[in-house]
Amino acid sequence: MTIRPRDVLLAAGHESLGGQSLRDLAGPGTEAHAAGRDLAAAVRDHARAVVVPMTLGRDPGLSATAAQTLAWAARDRTPGDLLLAPPLGSPEHLVGWLKAAIGRDLRAGPPPQAVVLSAPSAGPEQDAELFKVAYLVGRGLPVRWVEVALTGGRPDMTESLARCHLLGAVDVLLVPASFVPAPVLDGVRTGGPLLGPAGLAALIRDRVATAERRWRLDGDDGLSGERSAHHHHDHHHDSLERATFHVG
Repeated sequence: MTIRPRDVLLAAGHESLGGQSLRDLAGPGTEAHAAGRDLAAAVRDHARAVVVPMTLGRDPGLSATAAQTLAWAARDRTPGDLLLAPPLGSPEHLVGWLKAAIGRDLRAGPPPQAVVLSAPSAGPEQDAELFKVAYLVGRGLPVRWVEVALTGGRPDMTESLARCHLLGAVDVLLVPASFVPAPVLDGVRTGGPLLGPAGLAALIRDRVATAERRWRLDGDDGLSGERSAHHHHDHHHDSLERATFHVG
């Protein structure tokens, strides 16, 4: 008996504006759906699927929402038809990816005096996480200031750039800290995307392979909240060194 391979669906949150920027980045045919009703509707069209929570580390509730969606959809399915993969990234991954993105710009020319990390605003805790990420990104880099600009939040891009200029920065680099591209502005350098299509595809394949291996060896579909969180935690620590600096 031939078992049909699972389709890959991406669960999207605020870091990709509900999936639109993921579809733009990954290209035609990418199935990215906002976690919740949109993902539930999409799962109904797939007999077998594995879902990857597409967070870079600032959407800790995305995996839980996707797990609830899949657990409900799996009630009338054969066990193993639906799998939840580990999330794409953690805050530690995000720090590494941002440092790598800034490093690429540093190798291409003179270092900027300031870097602004841009991302959609989500909520107090998620936004505060980005300020922590900015602090960690700035350590060890030849950049004087690393600031944050939140679309739909405070500080916004205008406020962050004004702060950079008040501090004395003339050369400013914008780097996306989400799947949403940084804006192109006159007189400001723009870097990114944070993850290129090839690097993003490789990370997704890695998370899918982990989900398949977990099901094959442990019979774990990833839908149990406590056990899923434990596996996700272990996965990030095991793969951090391998995944952080080798995607582009």
